[in-house]
Amino acid sequence: MEYMKVSIVIPAFNEERLLAGTLESVRSGMDELARRGFESELIVCDNNSTDRTAEIARTAGAKVVFEPINQIARARNRGAAAASGDWLIFVDADSNPDRELFGEVAEQIAAGRCIAGGVTVKLDAKHPVTRRAVAIWNWTSRFCHWFAGSFIFCNADAFRKVGGFSSELFVAEEIDLSKRFKRLARETGKTVVILHRHPMLTSGRKVELYSASERLRFVARAMRRGGRISRNRDDCSIWYDGRR
Repeated sequence: MEYMKVSIVIPAFNEERLLAGTLESVRSGMDELARRGFESELIVCDNNSTDRTAEIARTAGAKVVFEPINQIARARNRGAAAASGDWLIFVDADSNPDRELFGEVAEQIAAGRCIAGGVTVKLDAKHPVTRRAVAIWNWTSRFCHWFAGSFIFCNADAFRKVGGFSSELFVAEEIDLSKRFKRLARETGKTVVILHRHPMLTSGRKVELYSASERLRFVARAMRRGGRISRNRDDCSIWYDGRR
């Protein structure tokens, strides 16, 4: 296999509680990449945090960059702009990908057919309704080839070609990116994949931190306003109000 470098980008806004665990998981994944002959780097984008997020990232040996506008799409793009890898892996700061998942990503890269991909997820929340919702999402993700934002990998040149994450979107930016990657894959004869052998554990804290009525109000607004809600930061407060 020719020389290949992977840049792992973690957007983080006030993530001092969970970031250290994520970085530990990612470091294990980087060891797996190294075992398979890949070089890697770790970049954390501090998305205007007011806590110890940047300090924790630096202590763990990550390169820390700063994005002043509190928006996950911009934070991911800022991290990608600082990356030097041939491939990018975006991991959310409240997620714990295992080394087997990184190994599977390495296999996809080495095979040369894939341009981008995601993974099915599992939440650490035990609420039965939440588990059913995640199962529905995972089926939809695999059927439609839509990425879960918590873990996305892609060819860096292809990421730049499709324009990165849309800075107009405050939610669903990963689905928008998925659609653009699918179009590019068709044009270039490549594939977009959703891995499922090693689902990624991610935080179910929104279930714990937000009441059922708050979540239902968001769903009601989304149904009433359609795609317009994703372009208004105030309408997406569940992601941006800083509750952790």
